[in-house]
Amino acid sequence: MKVSGFTFLRNGTLLGYPYIESLKSLLSVCDEVVVAVGKSDDDTLERVRSIGDARIRVIETTWNEDMKDRGYVYAQQKMIAQFNCSGDWAFYLEGDEVIHEEDAPLIRAAMEKHLANPEVEALVFDYHHFYGCPDLVAKSPAWYRRAPRIIRNTIRSWAPDGLFWVVMHQNKRGRYPNAALVGCPIYHYGHVRSSEKMNEKIRQVSRYWNHTPKAHDYSQIDASILQPFKGKHPAIVLPWFQDYAELVFTADPQYRLSKREKRHRWQMKVEKLLGRDLTKKHYQLVVV
Repeated sequence: MKVSGFTFLRNGTLLGYPYIESLKSLLSVCDEVVVAVGKSDDDTLERVRSIGDARIRVIETTWNEDMKDRGYVYAQQKMIAQFNCSGDWAFYLEGDEVIHEEDAPLIRAAMEKHLANPEVEALVFDYHHFYGCPDLVAKSPAWYRRAPRIIRNTIRSWAPDGLFWVVMHQNKRGRYPNAALVGCPIYHYGHVRSSEKMNEKIRQVSRYWNHTPKAHDYSQIDASILQPFKGKHPAIVLPWFQDYAELVFTADPQYRLSKREKRHRWQMKVEKLLGRDLTKKHYQLVVV
């Protein structure tokens, strides 16, 4: 079995991503890692090359600056990297996501287990979405609880955005992939980067969504969705916390809930009552 990892990056240092930590964690389960690196205003390309692992293959890309429709430029970059994967499986990890070193054998074993079963087209991870500081995780319908991150590399698939794939089956309308659970989480750190880096990220990426950038303030959130993180972070990300992350979080006690947050509170009550997860799923489980 050969496993390809892939991702895309641009201005990773400038925007405060733990992308080096992410790539190194991806190398713990992959036989090759394809990285599409867009023309940057910082040292992203040099830092990726400096990892010095022969399994990393860099593709230098140019972004379509006129693509402003719902972030589709990210899908374009994602697919440049995926289409250059040569493994049986293609494992996509975003620049602010990290694999725990203790989970690497489990992830590899899941791919081995389902390799010979063509019914399983993708593998799905649980998620830890950290918010405000590394000690808190966000849990509500606003934050996807599971997502496919590994796709079988012998099927016709494409990515309309960064979160999911569409499988084109027999030239018919696309569908979400049939999937199995991996049984471990991905650690998502995008919302603990420093406020300065977060605001720079919003300023730069808003144009690809045709949005006017708005200043970000971590304190402006429904604090009821934040829960203490009781697990153990991947060892590789701990130094990044000290250099690039917000370490203390305080919610604004005067914050007024948005209509969307009020709706999510209602959904969580229904979920608790019914014992069901009502969040949108970009996959169809065929094996639990």
